Amino acid sequence: MCIFATKQEILKPYISMNKVNIRGVEIFPFSSRDQLADYVNSNPGILVAINAEKIINSTEQTRSIINRNIGYCDGAGAQMALQRKGYPDAIKVAGCELWLSLIGKFYKEKTFYLVGAKQAVIDATVEKLRKEFKGINIVGYRNGYIKTDEEKAAVIADIAAKKPDIVFVAMGSPKQELLMEEMLSQHKAIYQGLGGSFDVFTGHVKRAPQWWIDHKVEWLYRLINQPSRIKRQIKLVRFAWWIVANKF
Repeated sequence: MCIFATKQEILKPYISMNKVNIRGVEIFPFSSRDQLADYVNSNPGILVAINAEKIINSTEQTRSIINRNIGYCDGAGAQMALQRKGYPDAIKVAGCELWLSLIGKFYKEKTFYLVGAKQAVIDATVEKLRKEFKGINIVGYRNGYIKTDEEKAAVIADIAAKKPDIVFVAMGSPKQELLMEEMLSQHKAIYQGLGGSFDVFTGHVKRAPQWWIDHKVEWLYRLINQPSRIKRQIKLVRFAWWIVANKF
């Protein structure tokens, strides 16, 4: 059920929103979380987080997955590129924040299904969600260790049978996007890939303190705590050059 059903004139601009091409990767230049939520509420599909690293490392396969779904800005680099492309109000929304924003906006109206992480983590995730969002209707959940075609078919069939409005899949890219496309072919809903967000939500993985996030240097915090990421971060220098030189 659409909670914005009486506002068709407001929803129409969202439905016709143009995507922006950044080096072959198409991103929706959402200007607020509400606009993003309203768009997917009217246009159910798969939300795919886009950051500079994902643009740099994109392949024909990953670009195809992103471009046929709903790519949204999930990094300062991608946000800067959108702004240089003429969208000064484009925002970035971390995937580990967006799914909770969607729950906060829709949990009284919609049903949910969760897939991902280890069993202990998904159990803790569901327990915490039920405490923080009283009355949330989680119609199903399971861990992300889907090892056989039979297991995959079973979870897709379960989603098709239970018909959740919103499905969160936390398994890492592009595995989660490929699985969500199979799910979408059997049941139309809002889908979002979450990577390690269940681990962050339950405290199994620590995110950067808020100051680093607010100052758009979360990547530096990760590098300090995980020096092995240096090779990945060096690639971001190339992306920064593309932006400065307007070569994107």
